[in-house]
Amino acid sequence: MTSDLHARVTRLPLEDRVRLLTGRTGWVLHGSPEAGLLPITVSDGPAGVRGTEATQLEHSASTPSPTAVAAAWDTELMERTGRFFAAEARRKDVHVVLAPVLNLHRSPAGGRHFECFSEDPVLTGELGAAFVRALQGEGVGACPKHFIGNETEQERTSYRARIDERTLREVYLPPFEAALEAGAWTVMAAYNGVDDGVESESMTDHRRLLTGLLKEELGFDGVVVSDWTAARSTAPSANAGLDLVMPGPSGPWAEGDALLEAVRSGQVPETVIDDKVVRLLRLASRVGRLDRDTAPAVEGEDERVVLREIGSRGHVLLRNEGGLLPLDTRGVRRVALIGPNAVEAYTQGGGSAHVNAKYLVSPEEGLREALPDGVELTVVRGGDPRRLLPLASRDLVTGLCLDLFDASGAPVGAQTPDRTAVHADVDDPRAVRAVVTAALRLSEPGVHLVEVGVVGRHTVRVDGEVLSEGGRTASDAEILESRHSHPDGPRTEVRVDGPRTVRVEVELEVADFGGFGRGVITQLRHLPPGPSAEEEIAEAVRAAEEADTAIVVVGTNDEVESEGYDRPTLALPGRQDELVRRVAAANPRTAVVVNAGAPVLLPWLDEVPAVLWSWFGGHEYGHALADTLTGRSEPTGRLPWTLPRDHADVPVMDTSPHEGVLAYDEGVFVGYRAYDRDGREPHRPFGFGLGYTDWEISGALLDGALPERVGGLLTGPVRVTATLANTGARPGRHVVQVYVEPPADGTGPARPVRTLAAFASVRVASGARTDVHLDIPPRAFAVWDPAAHSWRTPAGVYRLAVGSSSRAIAHRLSFEVC
Repeated sequence: MTSDLHARVTRLPLEDRVRLLTGRTGWVLHGSPEAGLLPITVSDGPAGVRGTEATQLEHSASTPSPTAVAAAWDTELMERTGRFFAAEARRKDVHVVLAPVLNLHRSPAGGRHFECFSEDPVLTGELGAAFVRALQGEGVGACPKHFIGNETEQERTSYRARIDERTLREVYLPPFEAALEAGAWTVMAAYNGVDDGVESESMTDHRRLLTGLLKEELGFDGVVVSDWTAARSTAPSANAGLDLVMPGPSGPWAEGDALLEAVRSGQVPETVIDDKVVRLLRLASRVGRLDRDTAPAVEGEDERVVLREIGSRGHVLLRNEGGLLPLDTRGVRRVALIGPNAVEAYTQGGGSAHVNAKYLVSPEEGLREALPDGVELTVVRGGDPRRLLPLASRDLVTGLCLDLFDASGAPVGAQTPDRTAVHADVDDPRAVRAVVTAALRLSEPGVHLVEVGVVGRHTVRVDGEVLSEGGRTASDAEILESRHSHPDGPRTEVRVDGPRTVRVEVELEVADFGGFGRGVITQLRHLPPGPSAEEEIAEAVRAAEEADTAIVVVGTNDEVESEGYDRPTLALPGRQDELVRRVAAANPRTAVVVNAGAPVLLPWLDEVPAVLWSWFGGHEYGHALADTLTGRSEPTGRLPWTLPRDHADVPVMDTSPHEGVLAYDEGVFVGYRAYDRDGREPHRPFGFGLGYTDWEISGALLDGALPERVGGLLTGPVRVTATLANTGARPGRHVVQVYVEPPADGTGPARPVRTLAAFASVRVASGARTDVHLDIPPRAFAVWDPAAHSWRTPAGVYRLAVGSSSRAIAHRLSFEVC
């Protein structure tokens, strides 16, 4: 096959070969009839397959967030998710899905936390590999990302991650190694740079990591694609190992024929170009886009069924005193559903992972369907935790228009936006200024709030009065840092005594967003008169007092968790903690649901009867939540990260680069490893999760002959067999976890108290027991030796801790490495 691909390349003029290395559009690659190459379509995909410019507004199944699926600790469930993604990709005519995200939860403050799997490299690697295998098994390419050191959103396009060699090899590289071993066909190079102690460059220019490590040492034969607009150089990135610049059609390789001229001038060898084109043709062959479309059909599951089940499987039960959950619906007559996320659940994080689903099942809708007839369900918000006002209702707005002008002030076109969140593309290069006008019709007596969000230089007038002017010239940073999603802007009070019209005029520059095009972004937001936060909380308390059971749904929202920015605090926004405590005081049968993708502080966790973590559940969220609350399904999830008790306990809270450098000074002590080292008690440990039945790991043993140490490494895996018993009244799933505890002799490099080495999600009938076999790979015992640039296993007595979380260890098995 490789010789045939090289032969195809030789048939192409140099100009055509170079053209193939930048996207044709934002999502579609160039084709080449001469080489038999059909255009390849890629799509964002960590939480659903969005599609291309032409299909992004069509229905896309919104799956539970990657962290939600990871919480099941189940590779078979992840494979099922991967097959579902493949079917969605086929439906959208997509050939490569930009997933999975294999960066780690280095800090719980990370804004893109919900897109990643875990704080642990083994859990991340096993699940990522399962997704890659399943997706590509159906003929759709996977694109593990973001290679590498991409664990913060602060200054994300420019910072350098300073990671020592041992930390890189033991913590941040293993998930990508696992994806490559699973056969990944593409890999995405991150925005950030990496200083690995030898070379300090942006990732798209990092020859040592892209070519030396990824391609040569690890044998990656696929395509290295830039994150969108990440590539900024020509010859350096081409020589470093980057194969494809996205998005197109512009970029540092295409503009001014820069890469072509670099080849002609000898800065980039022609053999480097040929290798890149061969890789593209190999990708085309793998996804069925070489010579003719041979992409196989994929039979997908009913999305309502599969997403509902995947969503509930990842739910983590953090507390359940008195067996409040599952709800005994036979004796319930009144249920109070309370909380801002009960009224408006946050089902997917912000940024490039966002997809447009046709429908969303709310908690209210799910519970009404699940509860028996005759049960009264009362829904109360209990306060609004958002910082910005909601978008103005389109029904209240007339005359919404966007007029475009050239540099002389002459009109050059107009658009009629259909939404009060105006995100308008402007293709006419003559247009440099825009004026957005609207009339807001208000009739409800009282004080209304009107707010205008703006991006770029602007002047905002409300009823002719200038509220704000100035600002800075916009750039692609507005998109990359997600400021375009929730732009700040002026707010004013409008008193309404009788029906009146408020006129809004926003004058804006037509902004150049770099690779994301040119356009205008502004939002008209409005809040009518209504009860105060205190009045809403009081209403929630009354509803709880009158109910048999209160369910409070709290969490984050799209202002809090998104690509583009990290979180300055882990506290729930607004007065949600107060809401929980006051409702729980009013009703002793209160269950709290946490609707968040990343850790939040729960100061009341041990004060309320029941707490369930429900993640971002996709568009079937309400059904999945109701299934778990009522016992139709069991919460089989386990925490894929450590839940902190307080900000002071968080090992890494500051995610801001300092003078452009983000120092990974904690080394290999990430997440639970740091808690163990420091002797800190988490609110709930890594791997923790209850269920609706009871479990006992009644025995564990080393099974079979132990491997020898040859050349510094063990010659094979160590097998552990654990006996798992379901001692409860209903069938269920348990996750058996095995951790390696290194020799305690104090010699060699500092190592974590314990590190995850293997896990298995096992279903067992009530009253039954089963043997669970887990193989511990040789690398689990090894450390990276920077002096020798290789792995070695120190001699000594190792212990294998078998249990139900990183802190709940049921058995320890010892063996000596000589």
